[in-house]
Amino acid sequence: MAKTSATGQIVILNGAPRSGKSSIVEVIQETFDGPWMNLGVDVHARHMTPQRYRPGIGLRPGGERPDLEPFVAAFYAALYESVAAHSRLGLNVVVDVGHHEAYARRRSILIDCTRRLIGLPVLIVGVRCPIEVIMERRRVVQAGREGHYVTGSRDEPIPEPVSAWQREVHIPGIYDLEVDTAVMSPQECAETIRRRLAEGLENATAIQRIASASG
Repeated sequence: MAKTSATGQIVILNGAPRSGKSSIVEVIQETFDGPWMNLGVDVHARHMTPQRYRPGIGLRPGGERPDLEPFVAAFYAALYESVAAHSRLGLNVVVDVGHHEAYARRRSILIDCTRRLIGLPVLIVGVRCPIEVIMERRRVVQAGREGHYVTGSRDEPIPEPVSAWQREVHIPGIYDLEVDTAVMSPQECAETIRRRLAEGLENATAIQRIASASG
């Protein structure tokens, strides 16, 4: 896969929990040329963030933990600075995140993060998935993630936290590419991303459009 510069390519996968981002990351790491470093939300929240500050950058929409929000902003800033550093060293990076601005007060985290990547080759991908499919995936218990995901009940088939993710995660919805994991396998999503990268990122403008928004 041709590179546009000596810097490593950056792919940001933005979507709700259980939308299929992690599966796409696995395929990218296993099949794309060269090393692709995973600096996404799972790695950050489960292995880097102290227990008392979790879920860290995985904090759900709704302003439920205003005490954590200042740390979340700093965690995100540090994450994206690390992404930039990896790229400048020639390492490719894939980042799976769920950006939203539904905090107790507006923090413009996405705008701040994208500004830290200006000048680097970045492809921002929206990972879409219907909420009905997400609820089916939440009901499947994964080893090591027991009780990690909110599931529905007879009285509340789609819990409000799940609805909030679906409402908030794709705002403003500015992407270079979108994939739908309800109709595409992780391999098909990764191949679509691979083809887009091969075209070159000169016309990938999502990062500039987001970064230029007023915070």
